[in-house]
Amino acid sequence: MSSEKQPALPNRQTPFSEAFKAFIGTDWAPYSTELPEPLPAASHAVARRAAISAQFPGERLVVPAGGLKIRSNDTDYRYRPHSAFAHLTGLGTDREPDAVLVLEPTDDGHDATLYFKPRAPRDAEEFYANARYGEMWVGQRPSLDELSRLCGIRCVAIEDLDDDLAKNAGDTPIRIVGDADPAVTAQVARIRTEAGISADSATTEEDQVDPDTELATALSELRLIKDEYEVEQMREACTRTGEAFAAVVADFPEAIRRGRGERWVEGVFGLHARHAGNAIGYDTIAASGDHACTLHWIRNDGDLKSGDLILIDAGIELDSLYTADITRTLPLTGTFSEAQREVYLAVLEAQEAGFKAAVPGAKFSDVHAAAIEVIARRLADWGILPVSAEESLNAETGGQHRRWMVHGTSHHLGIDVHDCAQARRENYREGTLAPGMIITIEPGLYFKSEDLLVPERFRGIGVRIEDDVLITETGNENLSAGLPRTPDAVEAWMKDILAP
Repeated sequence: MSSEKQPALPNRQTPFSEAFKAFIGTDWAPYSTELPEPLPAASHAVARRAAISAQFPGERLVVPAGGLKIRSNDTDYRYRPHSAFAHLTGLGTDREPDAVLVLEPTDDGHDATLYFKPRAPRDAEEFYANARYGEMWVGQRPSLDELSRLCGIRCVAIEDLDDDLAKNAGDTPIRIVGDADPAVTAQVARIRTEAGISADSATTEEDQVDPDTELATALSELRLIKDEYEVEQMREACTRTGEAFAAVVADFPEAIRRGRGERWVEGVFGLHARHAGNAIGYDTIAASGDHACTLHWIRNDGDLKSGDLILIDAGIELDSLYTADITRTLPLTGTFSEAQREVYLAVLEAQEAGFKAAVPGAKFSDVHAAAIEVIARRLADWGILPVSAEESLNAETGGQHRRWMVHGTSHHLGIDVHDCAQARRENYREGTLAPGMIITIEPGLYFKSEDLLVPERFRGIGVRIEDDVLITETGNENLSAGLPRTPDAVEAWMKDILAP
């Protein structure tokens, strides 16, 4: 890949002649004057901006999209905007590197302005010589009017950002999502310094909370309850992810035949993710055999062996950036062995207990408590626990069961796979489940092949079952119910897919 990002390197490109510069801008068809249709999320983002506006009256709020990140030398990772920016603007896919949303305080709330770099005219040097923004390099960028139409926000050239942020800075508190774009964060820090204010000028003696951290927390908690659009996007993400799981199963024979089958599984799923959505929502876990006992196995370089299980933890992120997060543990040959089924049924029982606990008014932690009680009891029944289930479940003196399930049972899910991660503990881990929340329920058991406390028949077996669950007014809805969960249903499903 060519690039001009490292101008210090010699002979990277030939200087453009004056004749070329005069020639390159001629005889192009005019840009279309027809404006695009607004993005589906744009209308829903209005209420989200209003909600965050109400929490910070009279303050300037700065939410950067973030920029490209270097993968190696002068090549970048595929771009994805910061989740808070996407949530407040409705912009998804790869829109819009280096953009900045500013909510400017008014007498009755805030006015939103989106700062970004619009496309340059075709006779400008940027058109052909700028590898970051030039149309010849990255494709046709939107104009100010076009991006404004897409998101329903007034758009201004990024060159105006510095002056607008500095305006009345001494009298207008500024908060910024500090982890989104280091350059913009430094820009705001400089403006604060020049205006004679400190970053903690809005901090009260009572709470001692950094104002930027407080903004990040508020934006995170804003996503705890999903609106109608978000719920439908999550349903769609689960549906598409289920289709990709079926495609992966259909290719099991080829994955076994080729070697390094975990990579084949990862690739098939990734193909469907890029075709049906924006990308994978997170690095796919394709863990066969003993690899399933490594919780975040993303190396995916193992062979698939007939008779083994494979644990697949994967999700498709839609163009709107909402992602599913589903795990299924599947027998590669389509049939569970007796020992595999025994472990699988224990995990399924724990998940069912989690489902029963996931109702409005319950504590978020109740879901884990219900699932882990089953896990501890099953471990005790098998004679694996060195103490009773009750002793192990004692948070003060126990915890032995965590050797075989060290992780939690649930997390919030949405525009981030671990959504709302900066929410306050009292609103998340110790919070109350409410209609509109979407969480995962994902217990597991992981018996490493080297674990001498585990009966030999179980060693090397790792099982996790994970579904995406919407809390409703009356209980919950399993958004990923399209994928079977019981061992009999899994076997029947796989038989249909693998049938010659």
